[in-house]
Amino acid sequence: MGRAMHPTPATTIARRCERAVVTAYRELRLSGTDDLSAFRACAVLYRIHHPEASVAEARRLVAEWIDHHIVREGLGPTRGCDCA
Repeated sequence: MGRAMHPTPATTIARRCERAVVTAYRELRLSGTDDLSAFRACAVLYRIHHPEASVAEARRLVAEWIDHHIVREGLGPTRGCDCA
């Protein structure tokens, strides 16, 4: 990845599943897991929170959340599921 992964304050992530995904991705990458493996693990994690979600939906949301919170270091709300 090659860039610092500054922690996003937990208070800026309202959804538990989104917070879990971002935290897991960040920790996996910091521990040396390659990007694709971390992404796939986070898609599985999302589906644990939301078993009704398709694999495609999980991958789309995880990609959006990683892009927003990790790549762009965004602090605002994101699109996603309706859970709290």
